[in-house]
Amino acid sequence: MSFKDKVVFISGASSGIGAKTAIEFTKEGANVVINGRNETKLKNVYQQCEAQGKKPLIIKADISKDDEAKAAIEETIKHFGKLDILVNNAGFTKPGSILDGNLLKSYDEVMGTNVRAAMHLTALAAPHLIKTKGNIVNVSSISGSSMPLNPQLISYCVSKAALDHFTRCSALELSEHGVRVNAVSPGPVITDFRRNAGIGEDITERENLSALKRISESIEIADLILFLASDKAKGITGSNYVSDNGCLLK
Repeated sequence: MSFKDKVVFISGASSGIGAKTAIEFTKEGANVVINGRNETKLKNVYQQCEAQGKKPLIIKADISKDDEAKAAIEETIKHFGKLDILVNNAGFTKPGSILDGNLLKSYDEVMGTNVRAAMHLTALAAPHLIKTKGNIVNVSSISGSSMPLNPQLISYCVSKAALDHFTRCSALELSEHGVRVNAVSPGPVITDFRRNAGIGEDITERENLSALKRISESIEIADLILFLASDKAKGITGSNYVSDNGCLLK
């Protein structure tokens, strides 16, 4: 797949799936914008992309804040002159419980990044994507449609269910303008997501919860994102592609 001279904006690109997606798009000739809040990690991703032959544009911004999200898209257009692909990858989780009394605080923070920011970035990017007949890929999770293993992750699960439906709704509205919108829903993936959330690091026990008895790596999800963003998927919109090794919890 070639993305020569395509402009790709990736939120949450400082590590994990977002970082690997940025590197893979760069390998295919894209001009990549890497967005995140951790400048040190973004610089590390920058170096990995640069090693593939192109320098990405770093935009350090908290896209859950409206003004910073708006400035991020404006800087992208100012620097590259267009936008072809938006990858809404930024997301996090925070434990919250119905009985512990901290559910709404968790809900507001998680939804602010995982859903509201994705909706806002989509709205900001849409006029530019219409011009290029571009597309959007939202990074969701099987947590949005399956029984979670941890009841403390209720806000995260609700946010991903909402993102799934936003994918379908935005695909319908933008289809008349030639813009496709799809989602990917990974199962467990080996990243630093759990460590960043403070809910542990070891997910090797999840191997026995899948038919294939394995856990995915970021590159697998990145490859799926690139496929959906490519012309090979030109007839696909409003879809949610699951990559979970045959999760047994559905």
